[in-house]
Amino acid sequence: MAEVAVNKEEEKKLIMHAYRMLLKSIKSKMDNIDRANIRMAYEIAVEAHSKQRRKSGEPYILHPIEVARICAEEIGLGPTAIVAALLHDVVEDTEVTLDQIRAKFGQKIATIVDGLTKLDGMYSVASPQAENFKKVLRTLLVDVRVVLIKMADRLHNMRTLGSMPKHKQLKIAAETTFIYAPLAHRLGLYSFKTEFQDLAMKITEPELYSEIARKLKETKAQRTRFINEFLKPLNEALKEIGFPYRTTGRPKSIYSIANKIKSKNVPFEEIYDLFAVRIIVDVPTKKEKQICWQIYSIVTDVHTPIPERLKDWITTPKSNGYESLHTTVIGPKGRYVEVQIRSERMDEIAEKGFAAHWKYKGGSSSRDVFDSWFENIREILENPDSDSLEFINDFKTNLFNEEVYVYTPKGDLKILPKGATALDFAFSIHSDIGYHCTAIKVNKKLVPFGYKLQNGDQVSITTNNSQKPTENWLKMVVTGKARAKIRSSMKEERRKKGEIGKESLQRKLKNMKVDFEPNVDILVKYYGFTSRVDLYFEIAMGRVPLNELKTYFNVESNKLIEIEEPVIEASEVNNKPAPANSKKDLVKPRLLISGESADKFEYSLANCCKPVMGDDVFGFLTVGSGVKIHRTNCPNATNLMANYGYRIVKAEWVSSGDTSFVVELKITGIDKGPGVIERLTHSISTDLGLNIRSFYIDGEEGYFEGKISLLVLNKDQLTVAIKGLKNLPEVSTVVRIEH
Repeated sequence: MAEVAVNKEEEKKLIMHAYRMLLKSIKSKMDNIDRANIRMAYEIAVEAHSKQRRKSGEPYILHPIEVARICAEEIGLGPTAIVAALLHDVVEDTEVTLDQIRAKFGQKIATIVDGLTKLDGMYSVASPQAENFKKVLRTLLVDVRVVLIKMADRLHNMRTLGSMPKHKQLKIAAETTFIYAPLAHRLGLYSFKTEFQDLAMKITEPELYSEIARKLKETKAQRTRFINEFLKPLNEALKEIGFPYRTTGRPKSIYSIANKIKSKNVPFEEIYDLFAVRIIVDVPTKKEKQICWQIYSIVTDVHTPIPERLKDWITTPKSNGYESLHTTVIGPKGRYVEVQIRSERMDEIAEKGFAAHWKYKGGSSSRDVFDSWFENIREILENPDSDSLEFINDFKTNLFNEEVYVYTPKGDLKILPKGATALDFAFSIHSDIGYHCTAIKVNKKLVPFGYKLQNGDQVSITTNNSQKPTENWLKMVVTGKARAKIRSSMKEERRKKGEIGKESLQRKLKNMKVDFEPNVDILVKYYGFTSRVDLYFEIAMGRVPLNELKTYFNVESNKLIEIEEPVIEASEVNNKPAPANSKKDLVKPRLLISGESADKFEYSLANCCKPVMGDDVFGFLTVGSGVKIHRTNCPNATNLMANYGYRIVKAEWVSSGDTSFVVELKITGIDKGPGVIERLTHSISTDLGLNIRSFYIDGEEGYFEGKISLLVLNKDQLTVAIKGLKNLPEVSTVVRIEH
């Protein structure tokens, strides 16, 4: 008993320490009411969560306290958000009701807490995650603090994910990569975005993450020396600007380094711009632009610039409020260094995003960069025809990383995602202009609707009220707003045409002496449609011939009764010879699915990522093909886990026996003349003892690229093969192909 009492006392001290750290992190101005509300919210949360523990075993209350601290310290939110963060789980997980919160703290905090509360019961929807996220985002238009607190909640969950089962870690990491990281970028929370991506990669690609982290650690002292050498002549020259400034140098994120390794097919050692140097100047708002360009001039005087890498987000800020001047220069030993130049105000907006933007609102002459984005989100949210998965995909296109800047004929600037088309531009001006668009001119020349916009394009639209969207238009747009509006218009057209089909069906059923209402849904189910509207439309288009109804249905007591197909006797089946290469003849690798032998399930290995024995894998329950086994870093994994997490099942290898797996490798290198193919095949077949399934090689001007399909027993054998090929003198890179 004494030990239990000590533990309870230790926990109380731990909780009180966390609360004090929260109070220290609050930088906003507070009055006595704010202080009282924070204390009351803390006490309610401590009491409500008193019997709960996290998976790690620690008291649950530490989670909401830490979420509130992240809101205060890392985003810069004020007392209202801190109160809501402390209470964000009480309605969902405890006996405390929303009415009680409203009575104690008022409507504003109740609205934020309600937005943070998950859907009750997870309704029968295509994707509970998508439906829940849609609910959270609806509140974005009411109070953006809901989403900011949600980001802090997700960040703390990602930081403490280690105690969760592996398959749950994968699902949460996928959701984070799919929605939360792009949303953090869109709200200007760059540090959140970077940490989200790194923490997710730590789970989905642990080996690559660990390798890069180890190499960054090993080269830290070398990098520090290089940055000091780079900054030394700069600091001397920067004294002449006459304003206080500070410089920082840090490596790029592990995730971005990994992306470069994959996209450029180069090893860690050959990535030259591993780090960025930031120069931050404390200068009045009116002089920011002038001084930043003065610093740019000094930097490019000291170090040789690469002109095509200059990015000016001071003259034209990004659509998420980001302002900075980026240039890449050649530093000591010929290494590339990215230099970011910005003011203290710009830096706070870059680090704390939306919250800092509102702090400075009105203090800058720049336009309100978030208003047009919110307008687009509002239109997507208010589309009554959008299901949850359509909504998430439409919303996601509004979280773009790269942008294109185009102009109206009057010179007004429009910012669209990179890859946006001329038709996207029409919808971005106004829905009606998009609906009735008949012709588009870019720089006074007629272009197709699907023309991809370029920076600086001037676009003009010709409309006609008789014009209407077609299904083909969906292939010509990328933005969520355009897709949502086209789909909405087409659904309305389907409804109108469906009325004709409905009348035809009513007449047919009346002639068959069948009641209309009870039998329509029988036909919807029989033909495999999801709604009556779809059935009516297909009838109107002549794709459901009503004159064949009597072939498939009998009529009994005014009701359609499906005519059953004749049953084939089992003896007839048993007497037939089994087809060659039937599934029963295949030797399958040993797997556990949901902790049981995979032999109990219908399953197959996914073609998109071709997992091999030893890969980290998960199972995805398909609609008609059993369980598909995917690698955790499969190109499709993020989408599957984020949107269909409820269909993800745990899968792990036990042994493979003598089963072989097909893997594909891409090899590049120096073409030293005759003999390259022989040396490659000799290394694979003789030295490594592996069978080659297919081999393709092409080369020109001293360079070759090959694709080789191999049969391996497991991941260890694959790793040995990759290392063996890399050791050949003519080979530069060997990578496993991601489909």
